[in-house]
Amino acid sequence: MEQTLSQQVSQTPKTAPIRWCLYARKSSEQDERQALSIEQQLKEMQLLADHWGIEISEVRQESHSSKVAGARPIFNRLIKDIQLGYFNGIISWAPDRLSRSAGDLGVLVDLMDQGKLVEIRTHSQTFTNNPNEKFLLMILGSQAKLENDNRGLNVIRGLHNKAANGWRPGQAPIGYLNNGLGEQKIIVDEERSTVIAEMFERVGKQAHTGRDIKRWLDNIDFRSRQGKRLALSHIYRTLQNPFYYGKFQYPKTNSKLHDGKHTPIISKELWDEVQIQLTVAPKAPAGTKEFSFTKILKCGVCKTGVTAEEKLKRIKSTDEIRRYVYYHCGRANDLDCIQPYIREGELMSELLKLVDRLNLDEIGAQEQFKDELERYQRFNGVLGYTGDELIQKPAIDLKAYAKYVLENGTREEKREILKYVDGELLLKDRQVYVERKPRSKKFN
Repeated sequence: MEQTLSQQVSQTPKTAPIRWCLYARKSSEQDERQALSIEQQLKEMQLLADHWGIEISEVRQESHSSKVAGARPIFNRLIKDIQLGYFNGIISWAPDRLSRSAGDLGVLVDLMDQGKLVEIRTHSQTFTNNPNEKFLLMILGSQAKLENDNRGLNVIRGLHNKAANGWRPGQAPIGYLNNGLGEQKIIVDEERSTVIAEMFERVGKQAHTGRDIKRWLDNIDFRSRQGKRLALSHIYRTLQNPFYYGKFQYPKTNSKLHDGKHTPIISKELWDEVQIQLTVAPKAPAGTKEFSFTKILKCGVCKTGVTAEEKLKRIKSTDEIRRYVYYHCGRANDLDCIQPYIREGELMSELLKLVDRLNLDEIGAQEQFKDELERYQRFNGVLGYTGDELIQKPAIDLKAYAKYVLENGTREEKREILKYVDGELLLKDRQVYVERKPRSKKFN
């Protein structure tokens, strides 16, 4: 028996009401500056919901980029609530507010396939679990992703072009300011640049360590643009940044240095000196490292013995390793002594100039000179030179001999010859001088 029309209608299953959530998103990134603000989205969608006769159960909003799938906490919570059955409809201003990534778009379509997400409404389209409407949603979401990807490539291209034109992209390092007006993109920070320059001077010329610089900056209450004191890691990054002498690296993965159009605040020579100071030499076994002029010089300020350290620097262009030796106060008597370092070559020049003004102990130096002369005679005898000229006693020039030993002698010979100086050898402000003391015999 056929059913009446009223009986058929009564047996048709009723569609469950849709529980709607209004979702609004605004990214703070530059590429979405033209999108409606969150307040505007909420206002417009509330007006449309009233027009459609839709009751919104809850409003959720966040300021977060949708470029990366699964990176939005509010959106992730909304998806979880849809899976749990709290909502089955979404109202949003446009499809790109919901997704700009393939991952998030796929989640929405999967929820529709599972029947957990019944409808998505935007200001211009409605999407249900209909093949054509889901396909349109995927098309619009993919278009938003394409536009986002292309925009990202354009941004990268623009940054590379800016670097090629001599302006470092991003925030200027401490000591500089981002001007952003006209051609001069980066300007010198007059308030902080002098301190940064002195920081390089202290490391490059006075052999200060990073911790010495940290202590000094804290003592003068030096702070960044954000009002924070510089951490030790920030100090080392600053000291290693070529930006301060006029070059910069961009991107960081590219070893090529660009010529910057900004004003340098230090010289390339000073920057090189600082890099040598920051180079950590391989540690030798304890007690095995010896230097020519240690144990014979004292600091002219605190009278601590002068010590030395070795720096090794690899030259990238030739892969050559260069060795540098620096002498400075050992600071045993005064931890705050800030006498500058001196290179071994410069110290050698100071000692050679000093020899002409020194008084050498006549007996001790003559004995050493005699031993050297006999060694020279034995060497010539091996070569076949014999005769009276080899046993003739030459005129003894102790100062010329002292210079010869300083330049060509062994470490022990250099120390031995300087023992005969009539006084105590002191090092102050990169200059060597003698503090006289009485001796029974003197020789000019």
